[in-house]
Amino acid sequence: MSHFTTIKVQIKNSDTLFQVLQELGYQVECNINVLGYHGNTTQSEYVIRQKNGYDLGFPHCGEIYEIVADFWGAKINQQEFVNSITQKYAHKTLMATIQQGLEVEEEVLEDGKVRVVVGQWV
Repeated sequence: MSHFTTIKVQIKNSDTLFQVLQELGYQVECNINVLGYHGNTTQSEYVIRQKNGYDLGFPHCGEIYEIVADFWGAKINQQEFVNSITQKYAHKTLMATIQQGLEVEEEVLEDGKVRVVVGQWV
């Protein structure tokens, strides 16, 4: 019986996902199996190994990535983990698409959210 949970996220760019995971301090392995409950495995493009034997994986499904893990065994807060990755991914994607000549202001709020204001003088 598998204990894996799959979460669909709006992550499409492989290179940006890899950079985000590294910037968050994770050691990332590529194209290997995710380990879970009783040695169950599933294939994933990116995998974060954990010392407790419960990995966190990022398989590519169609045009998007998913997050797959046995979150109970991984002993991490699923919501915080997903939020940290998706927030950093969205920020990195936004910053990469902003045209030159635009003014960008960033502010980190008390709750950890990042507010970005983009403007242009005309």
